[in-house]
Amino acid sequence: MGLDSNAPIAVNADAFLADLNGETGTYTGNVIVTQGAVRLHADQVKVTAPSGRASKMEAQGHVVVDSPSGQAVGDNGFYDVPTQVLRLNGNVVLTKEANVMRGAALEISMATGIARLTAGGVPLAAAPGSPAPPPGRVQGLFIPAQRGGAAAPSENASPPKP
Repeated sequence: MGLDSNAPIAVNADAFLADLNGETGTYTGNVIVTQGAVRLHADQVKVTAPSGRASKMEAQGHVVVDSPSGQAVGDNGFYDVPTQVLRLNGNVVLTKEANVMRGAALEISMATGIARLTAGGVPLAAAPGSPAPPPGRVQGLFIPAQRGGAAAPSENASPPKP
C-alpha cells in the first residue's frame, strides 16, 4: 500500500482531547492521519501512546484509507502501529481504478502487502443488472483492460464544421 513505517505520523483534526493518565488522545471532526503516501480520513481517531509513542489508532465513522495502490472504505478501523496491521470493519469497499471488492472486514499487513477480505452474514447490494449475492460472500468486480480501444483521431483530420 505504499506505507513508509519510518515516516512520521501526522494528524490533523477540528478538535483534540488528551487523557494524560490513560495515555490516549482523541481527535474529532474531519480527522486526517498521514504517514508517507498513505492517508486515513475519519470522523474520530483515538491514539493510544504509552510513553509518548503511538502504538495503536482506532478510527470511527466514515473511515477512508487512500494509498498509491487504491482506496479502502469502512465504518471503523484499527491500526496497530508496531505490527503495521490495518483492520477495517463494516461495509468494506476496496477500489482500484474501476475494480471494486466488497466485504464485511479487511485486514492488511502493511509490512508484507498481504490483505484478507472476509464477508459477514448480511448480503451487500449487488451491482445494477447483476443478481444479488448470497449472504456471507465476498464480492469482486474487475474491469479488463481494453485492447486497441477507440482509434485516436488522425493528425491530418480537419476539425468538425460548425
